[in-house]
Amino acid sequence: MAKPQKRYVCQQCGSVSSKWAGQCVDCGEWNTLVEDAGAVVTPFQAKHNLQGGGRMILMSGLDADIPLPARMGTGIAELDRALGGGFVEASATLIGGDPGIGKSTLLLQAAAKMALAGKSVAYVSGEEAADQVRLRARRLGLGNAPVQLASATSVRDILTTLGGASPPDLLVIDSIQTMHSDLIEGAPGTVSQVRASSQELIRFAKERGTALVLVGHVTKDGSLAGPRVLEHMVDTVLAFEGERSHQYRILRAVKNRFGGTDEIGVFAMQTEGLTEVGNPSSLFLTSRDESVSGTVVFPALEGTRPVLVEIQALVVRLASGATPRRAVVGWDSGRLAMILAVLEARCGLSFATSEVYLNIAGGYRVQDPAADMAVAAALISALSERPVPTDMVTFGEIALSGEVRPVAHGALRLKEAGKLGFTRALVPAAQAKEGSVALTGFRNLGGFVDHMLGR
Repeated sequence: MAKPQKRYVCQQCGSVSSKWAGQCVDCGEWNTLVEDAGAVVTPFQAKHNLQGGGRMILMSGLDADIPLPARMGTGIAELDRALGGGFVEASATLIGGDPGIGKSTLLLQAAAKMALAGKSVAYVSGEEAADQVRLRARRLGLGNAPVQLASATSVRDILTTLGGASPPDLLVIDSIQTMHSDLIEGAPGTVSQVRASSQELIRFAKERGTALVLVGHVTKDGSLAGPRVLEHMVDTVLAFEGERSHQYRILRAVKNRFGGTDEIGVFAMQTEGLTEVGNPSSLFLTSRDESVSGTVVFPALEGTRPVLVEIQALVVRLASGATPRRAVVGWDSGRLAMILAVLEARCGLSFATSEVYLNIAGGYRVQDPAADMAVAAALISALSERPVPTDMVTFGEIALSGEVRPVAHGALRLKEAGKLGFTRALVPAAQAKEGSVALTGFRNLGGFVDHMLGR
């Protein structure tokens, strides 16, 4: 049962004692100790009171002049872009992606380049033997890099080895699902093992100033496997995306405590490994000599990086009574249905008796609402069989009322289009300003349709 905690307070000096005495031991006055009603305390609280017995921690002000952690460049510009400038000392980074997407290849290339730049790098693989990692490094032309390799799955063995010498600047664990802590029962990869192993490795990184990189598996729906708390424990979460049938790979920051999450790194898978793509538009634009109906170029935006992609539409007329099909690759099917409804309700274009197919060339996935006008242009061109000029781009958001709304970073999109040789653009009227590209502005979708159909 809970019992009250008795204490006696001196009425003269205010000192507190757990027992009554005739004389106060602090001020020496007699008969001044009076019982005071204390808080109710349980036996558990009396045994596990955390308000004392600990060590004092160092507190610093928010405005204190303390040097910020330094960043370490990886030697791979696209990876540094996604990280916000490179790895931060004493940070933990989690990178996930589908099997075979190139996670280990990218990290091995980064580790080798950092080691060649004079950084101490340790690469611990729980999935491959050290000789297999060394063989892959030779295939990538990085066999002479002074990277310390190890094949181990015991967290205790790894931390004992690294703690006995100078801590490395970069530690790569491939992968966290193969690590095992002997403090927790269970097989590697279970929720408790992943949580415990990550906690010990992150604690080591924070205390010793090592930049830690954890490779994580993903489930069949693409989310990171293991406990959700793992994403909260680390400082940065990177997602490595891409279709295995296409050569491009996109590294996207999902969480970043040291930078923004609006930047991406673009890579291409080659025989010599992952190569940087300085101009991503070259991967997603189709080279064609003549105009083709249903094809429109759209300047998408990934963070602060514009990427020109090609939107392709195909409209197939069916016999009366057949049920039309709607198929979308690389875009939201619900948004396609909305664009079709607005074109029919506000502009009088009917797709009810036609099958509609929409594709984003190169396997790219577009989530930008600025693609509405480009999709509408591709649908109008495919329905009327009137090709869009090859030197024209278009962007803008379409409202349910048929209004064409302005989008963010229009000048940046147009600047990238001008660099790649495009001379004309169909844009919202609010963004139709003078520039290096000839602009035509539209306030509503009706005027846009009339322009596309040459009315």
